[in-house]
Amino acid sequence: QVQLVESGGGLVQPGGSLRLSCSASGFVRSIYSMGWYRQAPGKSREWVATVIGGRNTYYAESVEGRFTISSDNAKKAVYLQMNSLKPDDTAVYYCNLKTSKGAEGSWGQGTQVTVSS
Repeated sequence: QVQLVESGGGLVQPGGSLRLSCSASGFVRSIYSMGWYRQAPGKSREWVATVIGGRNTYYAESVEGRFTISSDNAKKAVYLQMNSLKPDDTAVYYCNLKTSKGAEGSWGQGTQVTVSS
């Protein structure tokens, strides 16, 4: 089981940008995927984006075209560049790492993103 540490959250105005980072520590035999989820107040946790094999990226419809996920598997890190932020993007964002497709994912502690005027 790995530990994930996140950074980059904060308060930003609508239309602004933030870059989230997540770094893993502990033994990792290999990395299958790294991704981001979020949970807004009163809502269930929602998938945001995933990168598989360090290069294949997938996005939720709600963030497609605005967010960009990238990873550095050598550094065991994943990033989320968030542009054109909307108030509806306000949530706690969680980092996830899987060592194989069927493996249980490891989670970060979450970082608060607030988009407000």
